[in-house]
Amino acid sequence: MTGRDRHTGWCAGGHRCGLGEHRSDEIVVDIPGRARAVLVRVRSAAGRDHAEIRLRVALAPGDVAARRQLVGLLGDVRQAVTRAAIAARPRPRRAGP
Repeated sequence: MTGRDRHTGWCAGGHRCGLGEHRSDEIVVDIPGRARAVLVRVRSAAGRDHAEIRLRVALAPGDVAARRQLVGLLGDVRQAVTRAAIAARPRPRRAGP
């Protein structure tokens, strides 16, 4: 990318980009009838890269079991977001000799 408005090497271009953002093609993980996850890499107008994730999971027919699934799913998503946030933090610079 040579300018702020130019597409990156991973950008899908076309109608996916707008308002200064650049968006990749979707990466889809599909378990038919059970779950689907869609990941898109996004570079904001400010130049910050993000992962945008949509997730759909089939819930159990009973309310108690569905709630149990939701609690587990929320815990898993929280752990994944926390792990990604920690990995994105800049590491402290070491003092030279």
